[in-house]
Amino acid sequence: MRILITNDDGIHAPGLGVAERIARALTDDVWVVAPESEQSGASHSLTLALPLRLREIDQRHFAVSGTPTDCVMMACAHVMKDNAPDLILSGVNRGSNLADDVTYSGTIAGAMEGCALGIPSIALSQSYGFDARAQINWECGAAHGPTVIRRLVKIGWPADVLMNVNFPDCEPKDVKGVEITMQGKRDLQTAALDRRIDARGFPYFWIGFKRVRSNPQEGTDLRAIYEKRISVTPLHLNLTERTVMERLRREFSP
Repeated sequence: MRILITNDDGIHAPGLGVAERIARALTDDVWVVAPESEQSGASHSLTLALPLRLREIDQRHFAVSGTPTDCVMMACAHVMKDNAPDLILSGVNRGSNLADDVTYSGTIAGAMEGCALGIPSIALSQSYGFDARAQINWECGAAHGPTVIRRLVKIGWPADVLMNVNFPDCEPKDVKGVEITMQGKRDLQTAALDRRIDARGFPYFWIGFKRVRSNPQEGTDLRAIYEKRISVTPLHLNLTERTVMERLRREFSP
């Protein structure tokens, strides 16, 4: 099995090394094509107004001056064009990608682009605590990742679906199993806008997110992570809301 790894935290991110450890537990044929710098929140964006630079770090390790989507396109159309990957792993992200996060996430987007290209793709994220200074327990994902991925690959899934896997914030031994979940919905606004003043007296802003614990519905990705279970959520590339579509068709029919 040939595996391509990308991420949105950048080529030097510790989670990328964890993803490589997970991949190497499955195969020796591992390739890394990741952003030159952090691309968190890039979502499924392409770099269209600037040229892309590809830097070969060593054999099978490349950095791209673009987004996770750019990286997957570069890998499949150029770096690995003669022998495409059988599986794409995007991550392991620093922090969870749950509920509303998936629409912003560059990690999800890396898997989304692989899915769009017809390659089975899995997004991997490691949750961590509400303390901004909390240490991330990368060993949770490193320990459980290979088993979860083996099971998913053995079962298989449709070509227009990607898998969103989140590891809970705990020691590997404290994980309470794997739950197949639906995408949750945060019940509190967690965006934070930090206004500051530069040296010339002009305002500037940082966009961030507050870590607020909610009370999510049973069966959701949020609930699984809160209860120390690995969350596996199938995400569909087709965003059509079919129930509403059928009602609109009836209303608009002549």
